[in-house]
Amino acid sequence: MTSISTSTAGQYSQCKPGDTLCEIRVYEQEVIVVPVLLLLSFLATLLVLLLLRFCPEKVRHLHPRHAHGPRRALHGVDAPRGLNVLEGESIALDTTPSYLTFSTSTSAPYRTHQPSRGVDNLAFIADGGSFADGPLLPGLPRPRLPEKFKLVTSLPCSYSLKSDHMVSLYRARMENRNVVLRVLNDSASSDESQSFLGFASFLSQLGPHPFLPELIGVVSLRAPLITVVEEMENQDLLGFLWKCRQAGTGPDTQELTEKRIFTMASHVASALEYLHSKDIVHGNMKARSVLVSRMFTAKLWGLGGVYCRRTQAPGYHDDPGMRKWQAPEVLANRPSSPRSDVWSFGLLLYEMATLGEVPFAEIPVTELLQYLQRGKTLKKPNHCSNALHSIIKGCCQWKEHDRTPLAEISRKLQSGEKSANDKIILRAPGAIRIEQYLQEAGYGEFNDYTVF
Repeated sequence: MTSISTSTAGQYSQCKPGDTLCEIRVYEQEVIVVPVLLLLSFLATLLVLLLLRFCPEKVRHLHPRHAHGPRRALHGVDAPRGLNVLEGESIALDTTPSYLTFSTSTSAPYRTHQPSRGVDNLAFIADGGSFADGPLLPGLPRPRLPEKFKLVTSLPCSYSLKSDHMVSLYRARMENRNVVLRVLNDSASSDESQSFLGFASFLSQLGPHPFLPELIGVVSLRAPLITVVEEMENQDLLGFLWKCRQAGTGPDTQELTEKRIFTMASHVASALEYLHSKDIVHGNMKARSVLVSRMFTAKLWGLGGVYCRRTQAPGYHDDPGMRKWQAPEVLANRPSSPRSDVWSFGLLLYEMATLGEVPFAEIPVTELLQYLQRGKTLKKPNHCSNALHSIIKGCCQWKEHDRTPLAEISRKLQSGEKSANDKIILRAPGAIRIEQYLQEAGYGEFNDYTVF
């Protein structure tokens, strides 16, 4: 130590007075090396903190023994019951591989789930949306939903009378687009959780179609379970038609022309043809089962009943409000077919032409089959063109084989669109009285009307 100090002092004594560079060379280790080491240590620590904050999956790759550690509690989920824990706040959801988008594959077989398996043991796989046991492999590359849904607010359902007890709806922003979050409520049972995830799997396997609402992703490994669907700004077609009845220029007023009826009906017919090509009978064709975008694109929805019928979900019962739209063979408790959907599609056209009236409104549901057996048909709506009324009549034939094939209906709709009036805005006198509508539609005392 004495020799080092003597050597350093000797070197320093060789420096001329005021020669700063010489002094720095003498004390290079103390002046340069140590601060550089401290700076590098600070940068390394900062990098680790950033990885922990923004790329936790990379940290799990480095430390796989922590991949199955305890869950991180979600902010706001444990709030007291009765409070809307999502409203008005930006929710930072789990930063795990449970945020998946779908690259759908029609070749992937559909598999149902065993009741003994818990929801946390199900992982939603991107290749076709099937389920697999165990958590996702950390090293498997796959797209993820973003870590945050922004501007989460409760979604007001137009003309909604009673919301689904199992699912809550929220509007959110995700990657600069509006989405709808279908959030499974905390009170849902294990069977309801399985059904919620199974429905998401079913939707993903339908594959993309321009006139089916886009299923963007699902949060499947952490509570709350969430499916993310594109938002259709004008919500359901029935509510849209009721708004079209209102005269004036208010913010809720919508406009519908005959040309737009042909255009939107063509969208729905295309989606229905797509379902039939997959041997799927919709079984619930009506204005409530169609969603409308801001640009008036119509997309066929109402697929929950399809999933429940295909999987024979326990406790499923047909919506009592479906019967006014059901084909005669279905009213007679015979199996439905694609031609049954054609009948219902004709009644959907009637709804559009009348701006949301119930078909066969004056006939009680219990007498409808006998009424149709006597050869009675729908009356021609006011301001309905002969071309549109002809399509409605072709759909609503008593015998299944007499009904116009869906492919021909699509051709007639496209042809009618070219010559339809695009100037005259359809209006109807008076607003719909919801209580009267429910009675005419056959809901009776109980009803459950929600968009998603």
